Parts: sequence; C-alpha cells; structure tokens
Amino acid sequence: MAKAKKKAQQAQAAAMKARANPYVQRLWDDEDLRQNIADAYDSARKAYARLSNGKSPTKQIFDDKRLQKDIRKAASSFKDASVALRQAPKRQKRGGGLGKVLLVGVAGAGVALAVSEGLRKKVLDALFGAEEEFEYSSTTTASAPASGETAGTTT
Repeated sequence: MAKAKKKAQQAQAAAMKARANPYVQRLWDDEDLRQNIADAYDSARKAYARLSNGKSPTKQIFDDKRLQKDIRKAASSFKDASVALRQAPKRQKRGGGLGKVLLVGVAGAGVALAVSEGLRKKVLDALFGAEEEFEYSSTTTASAPASGETAGTTT
C-alpha cells in the first residue's frame, strides 16, 4: 500500500513539473500550435502510407504529386509548430530585485515631490541654490498726464 502511495506522489510531482514547463503551457494554450501538430502528424501518416504501398520509393518521390503535397504539408506544419514552440513564454522570475526596489523608490520620491510644496522648495534650493529675495524699485518717476487729458478717459 505504501508503495502505491509513493508512486502516486511521484506521478503528481511529475504532473506538476510538466504543468510548470513553458512548452507544455504553450501547447495547452495555443490552439494553432495544436492544429499544426495534428496537421503535421496527419500529413506525415498519409505520406508514409503512400510510400509503403509496395512500389519503388524513388519513383514515387519523384512522380507522385499527392505524396509530394503530403510531404510539403507535413514539413510546413512541423516548421510552424517548431516556430511556435520556440516562442514559448519564458519562465518568470519570482521575488524582488534591485530594479523593483529602485522603481518603487523613484515612484515614491516623485509622489512626495508632487504632494509636498516644502519638499519641492528644499530640493530646488539644493539643486539651484537658495532663491534670493528680490525687491523691485523703479528709478523713473511716473509722468503727469498732459493738460486736457484726464486719466481713464479717452476722446
């Protein structure tokens, strides 16, 4: 009984490992990939059946148009399936990293600068120096309106 339980656990572990495989996931999720594999198998099976009918294989390869079509279709389907499998999703890394910490830090600093006027002022003062107070005093005097004109009215 213990031996059967151990075998069942091993089978479960193997199934979980296969489920995590990106190629198996791709095969499970991609209908076109499954169709390409089925087409390739079907065409290869038909080509093999035509080749094994007892006639000269050399003559059949060069003269049998249906055999050539089946071989071309099988090759094309295998190629499409191969390309789709090579584009299988990469395993995603789990856990944090320096990049994630840096991104969160930069985002937090941006939010803090956007929200706090005092912090913005301190950062600008640190980057560009303290802002000088500037008082404007005019060196010219206002001219008196010309005679006959009053301020605010036009003729």
